Amino acid sequence: MGRVNGKVAIITGAASGVGKEDALLLAREGARVVLTDVNEDAGREVAKTIGDAALFVKHDIASEEDWRRVIALTQDTFGGLDVLVNNAAILKQASIEDTTLELWEQVQRVNSTGYFLGCHYGYKAMKARGGGSIINMSSMAGIGGVSSFCAYSASKAAVAGLTRSIAAYSRFHRIPIRCNSIHPDGIKTPMVFNLPRDPHKPSTVREGNDPKRLMDRFCEPIDIAHLVLFLASDESRFINGAELRIDNGYLMWAD
Repeated sequence: MGRVNGKVAIITGAASGVGKEDALLLAREGARVVLTDVNEDAGREVAKTIGDAALFVKHDIASEEDWRRVIALTQDTFGGLDVLVNNAAILKQASIEDTTLELWEQVQRVNSTGYFLGCHYGYKAMKARGGGSIINMSSMAGIGGVSSFCAYSASKAAVAGLTRSIAAYSRFHRIPIRCNSIHPDGIKTPMVFNLPRDPHKPSTVREGNDPKRLMDRFCEPIDIAHLVLFLASDESRFINGAELRIDNGYLMWAD
């Protein structure tokens, strides 16, 4: 217990799924947490469960004004910012042939621009605090690409590139702010399991029939939260610019 005692964390998309588990675990380990989401009712319930160590803020991560407001509220309420977990995202299924410009821009606005804004304002707040840790949720789709998720794959690759750039900047200027990305394969969350399905095509999400998968299951949100806790804590103080896969060896092939 107490692995992040005294730290202040912002977690986006904290009303459900991975973000919720991140917030609950960080709070149990001593952090004060600012939960943000567009789902106000669910977000407030999670914050209520945590208690006085939590604050909920309704937040569109693609809005620059919203980011300014979230950072200001965090500093006013808890005195500063030590950890930023960029977790909120949207998932839209469409191949390169089916992806419209409208869908492309919708996904990039949230998954790419939203993360940039979080890093931009979060970095400045951490620098004023004397250091910190930025944790960006990317995806295996950002490494290997997924044919049926064209815009999503591109957005998550952008997150990985953004993460590396921030890490390089911190090292070059000797600023004690770390930035790392997490790359899950599939996670048991509403965002994944509520995707509309084509009844004429096999569903790898529901049946887990991908032959490259070494274990017939998706990881649980708590599996991600444990890594987030490690990256938020001082235990990972020398890890910067890493791409950490939580994929059960998805890229490996076993005969």
